[in-house]
Amino acid sequence: MQLVSFEKNGNRGVGVVDGESIVPINDIPNMITLIRMGAEGKAAAQAALDAKSETISTDTITYLPPVVRPGKVIALGRNYAAHAKEGGAEPPKYPMLFHKTHTSLNGHNCPIVIPEGTNRVDYEAELAVIIGKTCKNVSEADAMEYVYGYATANDVTARDWQRLTSQFTTGKMVDGFGPLGPTLVTADEIDDVQNLDIKSFHNGQMMQSSNTKMMIFSVAFTIEFISKITTLEPGDVILTGTPEGVGYARKPPVYMQPGDEIVVEVEKVGVLKNVFE
Repeated sequence: MQLVSFEKNGNRGVGVVDGESIVPINDIPNMITLIRMGAEGKAAAQAALDAKSETISTDTITYLPPVVRPGKVIALGRNYAAHAKEGGAEPPKYPMLFHKTHTSLNGHNCPIVIPEGTNRVDYEAELAVIIGKTCKNVSEADAMEYVYGYATANDVTARDWQRLTSQFTTGKMVDGFGPLGPTLVTADEIDDVQNLDIKSFHNGQMMQSSNTKMMIFSVAFTIEFISKITTLEPGDVILTGTPEGVGYARKPPVYMQPGDEIVVEVEKVGVLKNVFE
């Protein structure tokens, strides 16, 4: 099942994707509520899809990030060995964690505004994991039971701001620098999350092409590691790192300019498009 958060005529809602249309789930106000409802929420979504009492064309909506205000957005740095190498770093021994904020998140087909003060804005194709149940001190063996679903993500980064200090977050938590979507694909749709092709395209040219099997730290291990440190809650988002091919590591470097388009594709999860302004 593909779920979506959207806005139409100033009103926000959640729905189920049905081809080129969305079937609203009218009694559920937002995605976190739907996730917290667990099996009951999925049943409500299925009932709405079966009834199809109302449909909305995807051409008439504004896509919101599938989870609009998650409690946490936790990201991994250097989780693909080839990406660490292209940046001149050794692969980490433990997951390198940093944060984005809920105001960093952005929707499919929504503009990414380059703020004043940076001229080194970069793209990072990523798989996002959305947590489905409260999760603390879980084992790697049980971790996938806590995953609600997945989304395609772009961890947009201001490289100059990122390197102002030893902490990455300054260049990562910029408003709008976290496109996510277009949809949330429920976990039952993905047979093997550690075998998904992941790609990015800059103005139509392929920049990144890898597979999630190349992650250093798997989704399951990452959830175990994070849940030892902090409680994961329904709707929390984990960005699992980017493969090699980012802009700053190219010769010459490729940084985003107004009008540039980035497309991120994650196999079976979705195609995410954004244009920079």
